Amino acid sequence: MVGEGGVMNGRWDGFVPPECQSSSNILRFDAQQRWVVAHEPLHVDIDVNKTCGVGPGMAFVNRLISFGNFSKSDVVGLVPCAIGGTKIIQWGKGSNLYNQLVTRAKAAVQGGGRIRGVLWYQGESDTTNIQDANAYRGRMETLVANLRSDLGEPSLLIIQVALTSGEGMYVETVREAQLGIQLPNVKCVDAKGLQLNPDNLHLTTMAQVHLGLMLALSFLDTSG
Repeated sequence: MVGEGGVMNGRWDGFVPPECQSSSNILRFDAQQRWVVAHEPLHVDIDVNKTCGVGPGMAFVNRLISFGNFSKSDVVGLVPCAIGGTKIIQWGKGSNLYNQLVTRAKAAVQGGGRIRGVLWYQGESDTTNIQDANAYRGRMETLVANLRSDLGEPSLLIIQVALTSGEGMYVETVREAQLGIQLPNVKCVDAKGLQLNPDNLHLTTMAQVHLGLMLALSFLDTSG
C-alpha cells in the first residue's frame, strides 16, 4: 500500500501522474497527527525506512471525487498507516504496527467525520514460506474482526488487494487465501496482470494508478 511507483535504485523519480495530483479538499493525516494537504508520496513520513513512491491512494480518492458520491466541495481524509515489507502476523492485535494503525485511525476522527473504509494491500512477504502462506486467510480474517471491534465499526468496509507478485514462491497460495475470504463487506480487487517495476515485485507508477481506480470502483460499488 506504501507504493514504490517510480522508485529505481533507492530514488523516486518525482513523477506525479494527473490522476494523483494534490487538491485542497484531499487531506492526509501526517506522522504528527495533523491534517495537511495530501501529496505523493503519501507515506513519505510514515514508512521512513525506505524510499516511498507513488501508491494507489491518491488515484483512489481523486476518482471518488471526480466520479463518485463525493462532491468537489467535500473534504476527504486519507490516513496512511502502511509499512512495506511486513508480514501479516506483524499486524496482529497488540503489535506495534496494529496499535499505531488503531491509534491513528481513532485520532483522525476526533474532530468529526467517520471512517468509511480500509484499503489493505499487503502480503508479498508472506509468500516466502508455506507456513505463513497457509496461515494468511485466518490471520486476515482475524485482523478484520479486530479492526472492526477496536474501531467500533462492526460493518467497516475492507477492500483488500490480491497480489500479483511476491518475495517467494507461494504467491498463488496467498492469492487463493485473499480471493477466498467471504466475510461480509470485505471486498477483493485483483492486481494480477498489472505491470511491475524492473524488480518484478512492486507496481509501476501507472499500474499503481490503475489499481487506485480499481479500488475506487470497488468502493463505489459497495457504498453506492
